Formats: sequence, structure tokens, C-alpha cells
Amino acid sequence: MLPYGSFTIPVTLAECEREANDPVSDPRAAPSRPSRLTGPAARARSTPVSTDARLLAIATEHLTRLGPKRVTVVAVAAEAGMTHANVYRYFPSKDALLDAVAGRWLRDLETELAGIADAPDPADDKIERFVSALASAQSEMLTREPNLFAVHLDATVASRPIARRHRVRLRALVERVVEEGIGTGVFAARDRERAIAVIFDASYRFTHPVAIQHDADVPRDLLDARLGAVIQSIQRALRTGTF
Repeated sequence: MLPYGSFTIPVTLAECEREANDPVSDPRAAPSRPSRLTGPAARARSTPVSTDARLLAIATEHLTRLGPKRVTVVAVAAEAGMTHANVYRYFPSKDALLDAVAGRWLRDLETELAGIADAPDPADDKIERFVSALASAQSEMLTREPNLFAVHLDATVASRPIARRHRVRLRALVERVVEEGIGTGVFAARDRERAIAVIFDASYRFTHPVAIQHDADVPRDLLDARLGAVIQSIQRALRTGTF
């Protein structure tokens, strides 16, 4: 998985089409008891890719090349060698299919953010790293993968399941850091809910996809300076409990 600032869509059609390719033995030379692969040889044995993974790989390529508006379930189904009705057995709508593509990226992002939340740093440092990483990842997503960002943005505005789950996971991670800060005395704040609200409300302009899209033409260095000032304000409020 690539670090922040270098995200790409994590699935390729070639990866999803790799099938098991074991050599066929001569039956006359076969031992009486089949041998078992162990160690690296066993791990190297590939397995057929599931139908839903193959559909996601095709949808990913179509999204990158065509954009969300021009992706069709019919075209994805045709490339997969099935009817569009069969695709609906795995994904009930085009939105669900594209959301699943974006969901792969969001899960990678959430994994990175969980690593920050679980790091041994002080809680106030974690807040800085967490907010910066969340803002940077989405800004880079908009620049490098605009079609994927468009799906993420649309799902957020429409409050589709993929966006709601992402918000819940983000909140759980922030709550973990806040509780740690309160427990260790780094944060003077005693109202956990208000502390969490301060973090999300203050950082909204830099971490919410709607605001990120709105600021797409603002110079990066200016946004970074503003974000740094906001993070300092968040840290000060948490340390003093004045909010």
C-alpha cells in the first residue's frame, strides 16, 4: 500500500485475473501418495478470483478511464462475460458498485489512520498527525484520482452506506485518541463528546470532501498554513478544556 500523497486505486484487472497455474504431472510418474506443498511454495499457489472481485476490478478500470457518469453496469457485465442482471446479484445498483470501488480506498485510509491512533505518541501529537493525514489523503485523491474522489464526494453528500460507515470509523478512531488524552492528563477536557465535536467541526474545511472540492483551486501552501493554525487551535482547546 502506498503512503499518503501517492494513493492510487488499489485494484487492477491483471491482479484480479491471475488464476492458479500449477504444472500438470505425468500420471505414470505420480507418487502413490500426493505430496503437500509447504512454506513459500504453498503461499505462492494462487487461487481463482471471486466474481465480485473481478467485477470490482473491471469497474475500477472503467471509473478511472471514463468517470462515474459514463460507467454502466451493462458495460461492466459485458467485459466480465455475464448479463447485467447477474451483476445485480453482487451489487444491487451502479452506485453500490462504484461505492465498493471507493470503499477499497477508504479502508486503506482507515487502516493508516488507525495506525496513527494506536501509535505510542502523546495524544496531542496524534491529533495533529491524524487530521493532517486525513486532509492530505483526500486532497491528493482529488488531484490524482478525481473520478474516485467524485464517487467519494457523491456518496458523502447522499449519505450512502459507504459514507456513513466511514464517518462512524473515523469518529471511533478520534474518540480513542481523545479518551487516551483525557486518561493520561494530556487533555484537560472532561467532556468527551464536546472534545470530539471540536476536532471535527474545526477541521471540517480540510477534511470533508465537500469543502475540499470547494477549495480545489486554493494554493496548497496556503491551505497547509491554514490547516496548521487550525490544528494548533484544536490542540490548545483540548489541553486547556476551553471550548
